[in-house]
Amino acid sequence: MERITIDVVSDVVCPWCYLGKARLELAIAEVQDEVGVDINWRPYRLNPDYPPEGVDQKKALEQKLGGAERVAQGHKTLSELGREVGIKFDFDAIKIGPNTLDAHRLVHWAMVEDREKQDHIVNALFRANFEEGRNVGDHAVLLDIAEKAGMDRAVISSLLASDADKDLVIAEIEAAQTMGVNGVPFFIFDQQYAVSGAQTPDVLAGALRDIAKAKAEARAGMN
Repeated sequence: MERITIDVVSDVVCPWCYLGKARLELAIAEVQDEVGVDINWRPYRLNPDYPPEGVDQKKALEQKLGGAERVAQGHKTLSELGREVGIKFDFDAIKIGPNTLDAHRLVHWAMVEDREKQDHIVNALFRANFEEGRNVGDHAVLLDIAEKAGMDRAVISSLLASDADKDLVIAEIEAAQTMGVNGVPFFIFDQQYAVSGAQTPDVLAGALRDIAKAKAEARAGMN
């Protein structure tokens, strides 16, 4: 069985990224007998200018999208798409639009432990923000998420209180932008094929099958 590594560039406050994660999981489930998949979560910040304490989410979104009506329409569409994959978006519950740098640091530290833990943390951050309306820029929220995932609360607390890995996360985001990533989610398969946006499970499953086939053929050609 061929193995494919997917680097997913995303932000924990991007609803399309949450949708993209759920759809990717459905695609992986569809091809699990044919293709093995390893996922690395890579950082991106939709709102790098937000202060550490965050902003008024409703006001900021209305400014960004051009009014309350546009926001409501977007939320309606996302809520419907979310329901299809088991996501219960609760946009009204989100009061604070957070700065996500610390959330990305937590995702990075989880990866240092293992991929499964990183995936667990990413999921918990999406759920906290989009389904529970919790501020994922708040250290207390991040510590609760880390502890529930089996990470050492005291260690994470001292890391969050420091500047540890801030430069690393920012450098990784800049590298993605230099590579041409200007919107998320962005899926990079085996560091050479890219798929942009929250594609449907069949599109992602098709990409996985095609890449696995190409790898198998290349391997056969070398023998």
